[in-house]
Amino acid sequence: MDITPLGDSLSVSPQIRPADVAEIAALGFRAIICNRPDGEEQGQPAASEIEAEARRLGLDFAHVPATAGALDDNACAAMAKALAELPAPVLAYCRSGARSRKLWEMARALPKAATGATSFDIVIVGGGSAGIATAASILKRDRRISVAIVEPSDVHYYQPGWTMVGGGIFTKEFTRRQEASVIPDGATWIKASAAGFAPDRDRVVLCDGRELAYRVLIACPGIKLDWDAIPGLRETLGRNGVTSNYGYDLAPYTNSLVREFRGGRALFTQPVMPIKCAGAPQKAMYMSCHRWERAGMLKDVDVQFHTAGAVLFGVAAYVPALMEYVDRYGGHLNFQSSLVAIDGAAKVATFEQRHGDTVSRVEERFDLIHVVPPQTAPDFVRSSPLAAANGFIEVDEATLRHPRYPNVFALGDACSASNAKTAAAARKQAPVVAVNALAALAGREPVADYDGYGSCPLTVEAGKIVLAEFGYGGKLTPSFPSWLIDGTRPSRLSWLLKDTILPPVYWHGMLKGREWLVKPHPIGAD
Repeated sequence: MDITPLGDSLSVSPQIRPADVAEIAALGFRAIICNRPDGEEQGQPAASEIEAEARRLGLDFAHVPATAGALDDNACAAMAKALAELPAPVLAYCRSGARSRKLWEMARALPKAATGATSFDIVIVGGGSAGIATAASILKRDRRISVAIVEPSDVHYYQPGWTMVGGGIFTKEFTRRQEASVIPDGATWIKASAAGFAPDRDRVVLCDGRELAYRVLIACPGIKLDWDAIPGLRETLGRNGVTSNYGYDLAPYTNSLVREFRGGRALFTQPVMPIKCAGAPQKAMYMSCHRWERAGMLKDVDVQFHTAGAVLFGVAAYVPALMEYVDRYGGHLNFQSSLVAIDGAAKVATFEQRHGDTVSRVEERFDLIHVVPPQTAPDFVRSSPLAAANGFIEVDEATLRHPRYPNVFALGDACSASNAKTAAAARKQAPVVAVNALAALAGREPVADYDGYGSCPLTVEAGKIVLAEFGYGGKLTPSFPSWLIDGTRPSRLSWLLKDTILPPVYWHGMLKGREWLVKPHPIGAD
């Protein structure tokens, strides 16, 4: 057959016959458009004949007749509507293929509002680490799948590197690349924000009013850093000694504050869970203290760690090693103590502290404060039909599939699974969602499961890391034998992993669909 691809989602050909439809289906096409009026020439198969054979073989069909040399706005709009509604890839045919090509070109030039919902096999909401890794894993397995990635930002960040920026190890530029450079080949980048989900209609609604139709939805829009939840915080961030490694432009301020600090009171805060990278708040403390220790001025610093939690770290096996560093640095731990307001100019932070059934407010003076903002699901997620009671996208913890919408999956920071919200978790989740999404496209049940794996390299000093790796329920899930790396003890090899190995693994492995050490685990396998 003489088939000419015009893109990932459409190809054109001359007149086809019912006997050709089986080969068209075997080539991976999911729909056919006929652009010829019936009876245009003697011996021409009727559109209904082609449609009957297409339907019999499971392909969709649309008849958009147009007269050669007289292609009008009505034919153009009808072609655009068909392309928006039919599952891709589509084969369009006419007498020679030229008419179909011209209609496609005219349809592309139409204003988006005139074309209805653009359709894809898979729509991925979120172009962060989870979304890009999942798209890459899907396309590694089947490049015929039409995949759209909804992401408004021009820039992609390696966010695990921001604690290293704050510690003076990385530059901030090291953690940043253009979003276009990480979009996988074969994926369509929709540069827009998602405004809502309409899963009963299989639609994603964009902020500009457009809709994207999908056969499978993968939602991974990340987590919302709620800077405004703490009165006074936004106004003083980046000055008055108030900083946070949770911002690309703020992490360098952490570095300069710590480098120039000459003693006084240093506060470090951690809000209620869940937050992304639960170890990052204390990593900021350890790295700062180690620098002050090396400078011989740690004795002049009053180090206070305020956490809303009741323990230093949620997995008990790692606490002894961490407590050794808390004691070494002279840090004072304040449990169940949440930052609720800040006055940067006056250098006063207000904490709400719980002691049994008693809650009190305490004002603490500071010279330096590292703040981690409260974090929630994005607003459009919390108000959507996909949300669980906690506002995050509800999923089955093993398959990462939505319990009420079997063609919807979620991963990364926005999903409701009880794993630690880390890039390492997304790296493990992405292949699981990829194979389960492909199974859903084929009408099958999920084939892989996720064990809750997450990793938190706790940087306790420059050159040493406690490599916390754990799954659901706090079960230890080490990637390396204990003789090589004992994750419960500080290790120089773990530092090498964080400092040298993980960044290229992220950019050239995870985001490219290379599933090193994270191959999807088949359901039921040992």
